[in-house]
Amino acid sequence: MKKQIKLAHSPDSDDAFMFYGLATDKIIPDTLDFTHVLKDIQSLNQIAMTTQEYDVTAVSFHSYAYISDHYALLPHGASIGDGYGPIVVAREPVSVSRIKDMLIGVPGTLTSAFLALKLHTPEFQYKVLPFDEIIDEVVAGNVDAGLLIHEGQLTYHEQGLDKILDLGRWWKQETGLPLPMGGNAIKRDLGAELQREVSRWLHKSIQYSLDNRESALAYAMQFARDMEVETADRFVAMWVNRSTLGYTENDKKAVQLLLDEGFRKGVIPKQVTVEFVE
Repeated sequence: MKKQIKLAHSPDSDDAFMFYGLATDKIIPDTLDFTHVLKDIQSLNQIAMTTQEYDVTAVSFHSYAYISDHYALLPHGASIGDGYGPIVVAREPVSVSRIKDMLIGVPGTLTSAFLALKLHTPEFQYKVLPFDEIIDEVVAGNVDAGLLIHEGQLTYHEQGLDKILDLGRWWKQETGLPLPMGGNAIKRDLGAELQREVSRWLHKSIQYSLDNRESALAYAMQFARDMEVETADRFVAMWVNRSTLGYTENDKKAVQLLLDEGFRKGVIPKQVTVEFVE
């Protein structure tokens, strides 16, 4: 009898691309039966912190600081931007120094984007909003600026907004490292053998998608929220890349540094050592 595994990830084109092989039965595990659950990243972060409902879950690296007692990171499945990342946008060009005086719409306080912005500008006013409503709220004037994740990073200019700050570029200049956004975490209490088996099949799914890019992208388009194919292709390429297939040493160093800096600057309440499943 196959072992049931609850696998949770966001309803976004990059995650859909990543899990294409498993979700469409192009890859059928002989030992495991994956149940896919789709929720936004802020909800997944909260659930991982509170009920630990899912065996494997996509999480923001920021939230890993709060769930590390229950979860370890899988060695693949990461979204890491090398020289690019979440951006802050406003209705008109303003100086980066103005961020501290602005009300900023953010996609959740447990996101890595929020942590990175707090490292850049320790004090600013914010309002938590659904990530896909932030651009509209900026345009409407309900917030002064917006912290954008997902496809908004590529489409903000269509609403006449201006980019104030690219946190991935800033982080690269400051540290020389890529900016890690999120990864896949697995429950510690599954045990090492089952963790390795789950990891093996999830890695196969990522590899299958990269090897069958055209069909995987076509599948992912149903989660692309009306993006043009070219934009979706660019977005997926940004966040499903070499690092998704397996963390480099620089990637691992960047995850640890992000959390260390969060603790050092008082954003994260405790120091955490990042652990990866072998």
